[in-house]
Amino acid sequence: MKTGDVIQFSIRASSGYPTRTVLMILAMAIGVASVILLTALGEGARRYVKREFTSLGTHLLVVLPGRSETTGGPPPLLGETPRDLTLEDALSLRRSTAIRRVAPITVGSAPVSWKHRDREVTILGSTPELFEIRHLSMAQGRFIPSGDPARGMSVCVMGYKLKKELFGNQSPLGEWTRIGDRRFRVIGVLAKKGQSLRLDMGDVVIIPVASAQALFNTSSLFRILVQASGRDAIPKAKNAILSIIRARHEGEDDVTVITQDALLSTFDRIFTALTLSVAGIASISLAVAGILIMNVMLIAVSRRTTEIGLLKAIGAPGRQILRLFLAESAILSLIGAAFGLILAFFGTWALAHAFPSFPIKVPFWAVGAATGVSLLTGLVFGVLPARRAAKLDPVQALSRR
Repeated sequence: MKTGDVIQFSIRASSGYPTRTVLMILAMAIGVASVILLTALGEGARRYVKREFTSLGTHLLVVLPGRSETTGGPPPLLGETPRDLTLEDALSLRRSTAIRRVAPITVGSAPVSWKHRDREVTILGSTPELFEIRHLSMAQGRFIPSGDPARGMSVCVMGYKLKKELFGNQSPLGEWTRIGDRRFRVIGVLAKKGQSLRLDMGDVVIIPVASAQALFNTSSLFRILVQASGRDAIPKAKNAILSIIRARHEGEDDVTVITQDALLSTFDRIFTALTLSVAGIASISLAVAGILIMNVMLIAVSRRTTEIGLLKAIGAPGRQILRLFLAESAILSLIGAAFGLILAFFGTWALAHAFPSFPIKVPFWAVGAATGVSLLTGLVFGVLPARRAAKLDPVQALSRR
């Protein structure tokens, strides 16, 4: 028999038993859809984390006080912080040619009030470089003006959400608002940016770093954001940061420098492993579908013995019978995979509309892998019924009713 005849015969044989055919296609479709949906969720989680870190800025390094490494000794002890990061430490980093911008950060919480309205919000103290490092944009007014970072100015920039709650539709520019026990003049409103690593930029107030240190009565910094002069300059910038801080801290390596690329690559490896793991778990459903195909095909062999005997009686060799049953399994697997792809893409469309902020995405490799595994499963589990059919004696097969 030619290939076209084999396919036509297999399709007619499948349509002759609609109930078992629908069950086999449904089982395979559910398996394929499960694999694709779970891999799409894993890929979406990876993209979400990457987007969150990218929103912090590009070529970014974060300087934290304290060592994250262990100091050694049995048992290992967490490294202590001999001294805090200071504004002078941050400003000294500007000496390196590998560093483009430096933004010292002081963080605290304080009540912000205007007339009879007040809110408890997060206060960020920083310098004008924060605007470029964090890729911020203004809805109204301007950002913190340049000047001596060590001298505090009584100006502030509000998030768009806080501005709406305190001032409504009225322009806040030029208005004086109270933050804690101090008064600040509003000079700008941030444009809508959304959340970034749990910090809602619409619900913050940004003031000069020296003013924040005076407001919270501290000389230490929460962290320092550093932007390297380019992607290739990130390793050089990290070494420069460690060298400069070590020289200022009497030879102590008491800071931790985290690079954005290192964080992204770490999360990328984690989510890749997670995606492959859940895809492997979902593939179990394909194995279940294969077992169903095998059992149903075994039943089909017992019910189609007369048909098989007739084929062998007219000269069809055993390998031809084997080929016919394997073709039937493969066709049912491919049809099930096609329906599974439709279910999966409908599911991802529904999830994307239900959670628009989550970047769910079906990776191309998952589509090919799920389809290939479903075809392989159909062939592997179809071998036993096909071999059983091929070994039937034609006389005995024709005698069965």
